Amino acid sequence: MTLATNPFLRLLCLLLTVYSVILLALVVTSFLQLVGVRMPSSGPGRAALDLLDDLTRPVLEPLRRIVPPIGAGGVGIDLSVAIAFVILWVLRNVVCS
Repeated sequence: MTLATNPFLRLLCLLLTVYSVILLALVVTSFLQLVGVRMPSSGPGRAALDLLDDLTRPVLEPLRRIVPPIGAGGVGIDLSVAIAFVILWVLRNVVCS
């Protein structure tokens, strides 16, 4: 079956795309913290950050156990997000094409 005729594949493709956007939002918030932007400690902003963490932790934690952060100049570079993006890209190419 093709993507156009299979609603399950269309839903899976949409979910993979949405999860990619969620991971991108996590990267952006991490970068903002790195450059000194203070994240909210309460309210809807904090709830959104907690939701990002709750949605990404189940995928990123196992990857972090396999590939620990790389130390670079006193800063740990977390490659788990990059690996997750590659996995999502491969899955999207398989499912959505």
